[in-house]
Amino acid sequence: MDPQDHQQPELRQVLVLQPPFVFNIHEHLFADRFHVLKAYDSPLPTRDFLQANAQSVKVVLCSGIRDLPALKLVVTDATGVNHIDMAECVRRGIKVTNVGDVYSDDVADAAVGLLIDVMRRITSGERFVRDGCWTTSREYPLGAKLGGKRVGIVGLGNIGSRVATRLEAMGCIVSYTSRRKKQSTPFTFYPNILQLAFDSDALVLCCALTNNTRHMIDNKVMKALGKKGIIVNVARGALVDEVELVKCLLEGELGGVGLDVFENEPNAPRELFELDNVVFLPHAAAFTNESFYDVAQVMIANLEVFFGNKPLLTLVNNKF
Repeated sequence: MDPQDHQQPELRQVLVLQPPFVFNIHEHLFADRFHVLKAYDSPLPTRDFLQANAQSVKVVLCSGIRDLPALKLVVTDATGVNHIDMAECVRRGIKVTNVGDVYSDDVADAAVGLLIDVMRRITSGERFVRDGCWTTSREYPLGAKLGGKRVGIVGLGNIGSRVATRLEAMGCIVSYTSRRKKQSTPFTFYPNILQLAFDSDALVLCCALTNNTRHMIDNKVMKALGKKGIIVNVARGALVDEVELVKCLLEGELGGVGLDVFENEPNAPRELFELDNVVFLPHAAAFTNESFYDVAQVMIANLEVFFGNKPLLTLVNNKF
C-alpha cells in the first residue's frame, strides 16, 4: 500500500460522539468519504476513546468539544447552535457550521399545519371519531376560520419569512417582531412582543433561543394574546415559560397551542395530554426524507471544503 494512501483516512477523520438522525439514515454517505470515528460504538469509555484520538481529531459532528485539543471544526445537523458552547468555540478558534436554510420550508409547512390543526380542531376531531364519540353525539365544537386572522410572527428570519408568506397567501393579516425592522418586507413591524400579542389572534415562534429570548412568552404575553389566542412554537421550547403556559391553558386563559418543541425534551407537560386545544409534535417539524438527504449533503460539503482548505459553506457567525 502506498504510504500516502495509508495516511489519507487519518487526515480526514470525523468524530461522532452520538449519531444524529441524519447520520443514522445516511451514514454510508459519510463513510464513503471520511474515516468516521464512532465513539458510541467503541468498547472504551468515552473519555478513554477521546484521549486515544485527541491529538488527531480536528472535526466533530454535531457537538462535543471537551478533551479535543486539536479540534478545528464542529459540523452540526441543526440550524440553531444553542446546543454548542459557542463561547468556548470562540475562545479556542473552533469554527462551527450549521445547515443554513435547508430545513426552513419544512419547518414553515409544519408551523402552518400546527396552526390550522389547532384552529380547525383537526387532531381533536380525529380523536372524536377514533374514540367512537361520533356514534353517540353529533355535536362537535366549532373550529375557527384561518383567513382574516391576525398572526404575529416572532422572528422574521429564514423560517419566519416563509411562514409569513404562506399565511398571507391564506388570507391572514401578518405582522412580526424581530431584532430589527426588515426593510424589504411589507409586513407590519412591532418593536416588542407584548404589543404584538395584544394585536394578534395567534403567535408563531420562529426565533433563536438566546439569553434575551428565554421565556419571552411569559404570563403577560399569554394574557395579552387572550382567551382565544393561539401559540405555535417551532423554534425552541425554552422561548415559552412552560409552567405559565400549562396554567393558562388549564384555566382557560389561552385558546390553544401547537408545540413542536418543549422546555425539557423529550418530556412534554402531561397536564396537557387530554386537552383538545393542544397539538404536539416530537420536535420533528424539520424531519422529512428530502430535508435529511439535503442536510447530509450540506454537512458533507462542509467537510470536503474543510479538508480541502477552502472556505466553509455555512459558517456560523461566532459573535456570542
